[in-house]
Amino acid sequence: MSEEVGMQEMVTLKTIAETLNTSNDLNLMLDTVVGKLLELTGLTAGWMFLINERGDYACVSDYNLPPALLRKDKEPMRTGTCWCVNRFRDGRLNHAVNIINCKRLEDAVEFQWGDTHDITHHATVPLRSGDKMLGLLNVAAPAKEHFSDSELALLQGVAYQIGSAMDRMRLYRAEQQRADLYAKLGEFSTALGLAVNECSNSDAFSVKVVQLLGQHYDWPFAAIIQQKNGMFVLQAVYADDKVRTLSSALVSSEAANHMNRVIHSHRATSLSAIEAAEILSLCEPDQTMNSIASGMAVSLPYHTPGETGVLVIGIGTAGPVQADLEVLEALAEHIAAAWESLKLAENRRELARLEERNRLARDLHDSVNQILFSLSLTAKGAESMLTASEQAHPAAEAMKDIRTLSQEALKEMRALIMQLRPAGLEAGLLHALQEYGTSQGLQVVMNRTGIRSLPRNIEEALWRIGQEALNNIRKHADVPSAEVSLKLSEHEVVFTVADHGIGGAQRPKTSSGNSLGLSIMKERAESLGGRLEIVSSSRKGTTVTAVIPIPFESV
Repeated sequence: MSEEVGMQEMVTLKTIAETLNTSNDLNLMLDTVVGKLLELTGLTAGWMFLINERGDYACVSDYNLPPALLRKDKEPMRTGTCWCVNRFRDGRLNHAVNIINCKRLEDAVEFQWGDTHDITHHATVPLRSGDKMLGLLNVAAPAKEHFSDSELALLQGVAYQIGSAMDRMRLYRAEQQRADLYAKLGEFSTALGLAVNECSNSDAFSVKVVQLLGQHYDWPFAAIIQQKNGMFVLQAVYADDKVRTLSSALVSSEAANHMNRVIHSHRATSLSAIEAAEILSLCEPDQTMNSIASGMAVSLPYHTPGETGVLVIGIGTAGPVQADLEVLEALAEHIAAAWESLKLAENRRELARLEERNRLARDLHDSVNQILFSLSLTAKGAESMLTASEQAHPAAEAMKDIRTLSQEALKEMRALIMQLRPAGLEAGLLHALQEYGTSQGLQVVMNRTGIRSLPRNIEEALWRIGQEALNNIRKHADVPSAEVSLKLSEHEVVFTVADHGIGGAQRPKTSSGNSLGLSIMKERAESLGGRLEIVSSSRKGTTVTAVIPIPFESV
């Protein structure tokens, strides 16, 4: 008899092993193997719980449950607790055991949930793979109140097989997920490389990055956060299937602490549900919050001094797996490389503009400037010949006007060449303006407050504004001197050009004037997010003030 039992056990184990190797679909495999196990052992009902590290359980497979446990979409199997789950959570369930008076079935009888098929007891077998505990296998039959040692041993052997198969499938799914994530990484990198040429600044770049992340990955939330001037600022957010730019500071100290931890770790970091919620709530997503279970973040390794960024991802699963963290680190490297390419492209465009200006300055100097100089000399010689005779020639006065006009045109041309190629700007803005004022016959007094390096575009804009202001003083103020001041604070630069000349009517706003030069000055300041103010009073002089914010990344 014992030989027949042993043979039956071997057949059961062999059949279960073959069943476990027929599919890589976990749910299908579990349903099939539970049904096969019951068929081979003569039992009638079975179910399986998977239990995670936090003790949360889920019924992932069931076979022939009694009606009492099927009510309300299997609510008794999804809620509440029982003796076997509690023992599993406490770490006291290591072997197959008999469970007396199943609590779920007891509740079914007490609250009259329906027919229990006379099932009152079930065997509980822990599912494990090596030392890793995965969940529970429960099997039962009507009026069966005890399981023999041989039955429990067989169930335990089957449970080991199921646990090993589940771990194998987990590894298989992880590798599949890793391969899928890296395939998407290749597509993302290609799209990002093409997008670099479309972005003109860092804000547009951040928007493009989160947009591409939303297109290529299934993550419901992505955000780029930059550390600027000691504060964390949201650059762009992908949530609710749309991209938004907020450009607002993170005022939450908890969120800032999470970001500092990510930056200092230099590795992709998992975010708990609470940490993810603290960050996401600042990004104002509408519906995404309901689907985010956890998150992850990684610092963006920019090589530009003063540039620090963090990429935050919200995910809908219980927590990121290792493949998610690996791909996130690779994404950060690709984004940082694209960022450097964007900066290099900006530098190339700036150099191209400078080269073009230098070329125009050379051409004007070698052609028009020389022609005007020759015209001035010719007019002067002709004027001398016409006035040398005893009787003044009628054309002498006209020739004098030609000489005067040609000299004025020559001076204007030299000023234009100076604007195109500002000699001395490399030595500093104030030094260049002082030399320019001297060339215009003005004595320029300089005043500087604060020490800070200005971005090239701001320095050049102030140079152009200062040139135009000094030109206006030379032409209209009727004074030989001017005052130029540069005040640098933490967040802005205040640039002032003033004179004590004849001034004019009250005109506090440039828009009230018709001067093209004044309009261009105003446009230069506003293009950098600043403003221009002009105050001119009769006999009190004119003051031109440009206030321009200094970008966070330049501070």
